[in-house]
Amino acid sequence: MTELLAPAGNMEALKAAISNGCDAIYLGTQKFGARAYSSNFDLELLKEAVLYAHLRNVKIHVTMNTIVFENEMEAMKEQLHELNEIGVDGIIVQDLAVFDYLVKNFLDMEAHCSTQMGIDDLDGTLLLKELGAKRVVLSREVEIEKVKEIKRIAKIPLEIFVYGALCVSYSGNCLMSGLIGYRSGNRGRCVGSCRKEYELIDKTTNTSLGKNYILSMKDLNTIDYIDDLKEIDSLKIEGRMKEPAYVANVVSKYRAALDHKITKDEKENLKKTFNRTFTKGYLFHEDKKEITNILRPNNFGYEIGTISKVVKDRYEITLTKPLHQNDIIRISHNNEDVNLTVVKLYDKDGNLINKAEDVCYIKIKEKLSKGDFVYITKDSSYYKAIEASLEKEFKRFDLDIRVYACPGSKLIVDAKGLGFHYLYESGELLSEAMNSPTTKEQVIKQFSRLNDTIFQLHSVEFEEQNAFVPAKLLNAARREIVQGLYDLKLNSQEKRTKTPKAKEKISFPSVKPYLTASVTTTEQYDACVSCGIQEIYFENIVRRNQNEYKEKEGQLLIGGYGGIYHYRETNPFVTDYSLNVVNSASCYELYRLGAKRVTLSYELNKRQIEDLIHAYSEENDGYPALEMIVYGKAPLLFTKYCPLKKMNQCGDCKTKHYELKDEHGTFPILSHEDCTTTILNGKTLNLLDEMSCIKGIEAFRLNFTVESKEQVVKTIHKALSKLNGATDKSAFNKETDTRGHFNKEIL
Repeated sequence: MTELLAPAGNMEALKAAISNGCDAIYLGTQKFGARAYSSNFDLELLKEAVLYAHLRNVKIHVTMNTIVFENEMEAMKEQLHELNEIGVDGIIVQDLAVFDYLVKNFLDMEAHCSTQMGIDDLDGTLLLKELGAKRVVLSREVEIEKVKEIKRIAKIPLEIFVYGALCVSYSGNCLMSGLIGYRSGNRGRCVGSCRKEYELIDKTTNTSLGKNYILSMKDLNTIDYIDDLKEIDSLKIEGRMKEPAYVANVVSKYRAALDHKITKDEKENLKKTFNRTFTKGYLFHEDKKEITNILRPNNFGYEIGTISKVVKDRYEITLTKPLHQNDIIRISHNNEDVNLTVVKLYDKDGNLINKAEDVCYIKIKEKLSKGDFVYITKDSSYYKAIEASLEKEFKRFDLDIRVYACPGSKLIVDAKGLGFHYLYESGELLSEAMNSPTTKEQVIKQFSRLNDTIFQLHSVEFEEQNAFVPAKLLNAARREIVQGLYDLKLNSQEKRTKTPKAKEKISFPSVKPYLTASVTTTEQYDACVSCGIQEIYFENIVRRNQNEYKEKEGQLLIGGYGGIYHYRETNPFVTDYSLNVVNSASCYELYRLGAKRVTLSYELNKRQIEDLIHAYSEENDGYPALEMIVYGKAPLLFTKYCPLKKMNQCGDCKTKHYELKDEHGTFPILSHEDCTTTILNGKTLNLLDEMSCIKGIEAFRLNFTVESKEQVVKTIHKALSKLNGATDKSAFNKETDTRGHFNKEIL
């Protein structure tokens, strides 16, 4: 069966999802979840949520899909044990340390690989399956044909997003929020940098190509492709930050579609809760030019008409869809929005009305123009209908009873429900009926009172033997049976743990630090060679996403799990920053998989690097082999989308240079040959002055992207002088450079 997986940011949303037909819920706790600004669940509320869901055969998956710093490791382990005790079904994880601890310590709580891990191919899926994953959540960029191929060959349950907000970057590969605002998407605190307005600048001619929401993706909507989707194990709706009405609306429509009961009008009703207009996504081959909505980054609503006339102090609206009193509308005037609640609605004679279908009139002080479009952003009557569905029982479970009532004996009821048997015996003996013995109809009447339960009375067997059974006793039996079956169901979940095997210690010799370099052009490569850099990453880079694994020689720089799986038997390799390594346990697992060195995340500060090295040394009686990027324009995000194509500049990237600009600075655009894009930080990370005080790092990397040959040579000479202690002169320019997170802890 295809699982319909719904989001819940709070208890109300959880009940809304279940009452509208989901099969599973994913939610976050107060810690380690990638939606830190959602209400989320404390442990007591989570217990209530698990009981509520499990009674209704709905699974609960908890998100622990942030990166975990060294000083949080014990709290992470403690939380996993608490979640296991509560009876959580699965944990969605990003950090390799969390994944490893989960797999090695728990038998019944499943490890699900978050989309934050960046798995977008068969190789990555096979590696995580080998390591113990029970499910892989694929990147949202994977096309449906490839999803099916991965499922067929890997033979592991797959989960894909089918509705809701999209990240412009590959998930887990976006540093934009963290490096600009110190609030990391990998820590659940994304500030939505891609939803901001940017100006696109042609640097070659120094001209502006316009200001808009060029990185803001439309919302995913795949409801028209439900037959294709049914082949996938779990269909995931995004929306843990959304209100219960949104959750109810989307879940109910996908439930109806999966059950072959969806109508065209119901599909249209998806527009009646939050949306940024819709895209079928990369999943179903959306044109890259059509996947963003650059006009507005928030709720678009749906069009209902236009301003058609000004009549005295009122505006006439010619409608294509009904408008009700108390609806919230927005009117688009000169690319600016006028938002209001329709408190008073008039007909052509000036009478107040509560509904209009063709023409209506409103009073509004703002200046509007004929032809301005009118949209509903909240349909009040539709919301009332949704809110009525928020706590109903979507499905009731059959209760079957056999009643034995003999004078002089106890009342015995053999009950069956939820896959369990419960035998009820009364404490008192039954008496013989003086006049009217209890009938089957009377038993049915008392046992049918199940509206405050999840049951419906299905079959009743009762032989009349002239016994009198008081209604009070039948009611007591019903209540005890219901609670007894509840308890049997809720206590049936296994919560087993296992004893992990002792780890083999892995350590490396201490070596004198040296420089490495990554480059993007042949010119930069030649400059590095001329300066004596021994290890240069260029054509031997295997990036995290969008890969075609080709045969390569020598040592590789590998950015994703698929690359590790593909090359670990044939090539020595170093892992790249994009694996988001921030703790010693993740380092250990990568060494175990064959990594020669591990590149640390951009999101570590000095103290956290020291903590990681100390913890590793304590655990393994020796040093980790680490690489650290100390110079270069950091990659803020990597995307399958091309902003240049959106602005009709397709192909010009070969001869021109572009950047995005906002009120804080500029962000160079690096276009790749396969039409993917990297957005770079405008400021250059520069930790050359700090190299001498960073102990325990083997290789310091210089990351060259847009630099000229002369700039590369100059930077390498500076770096070598700083590394060898040959100069005390600062290499840092406060106008152009940044120290990133080195001296400041990211949230």
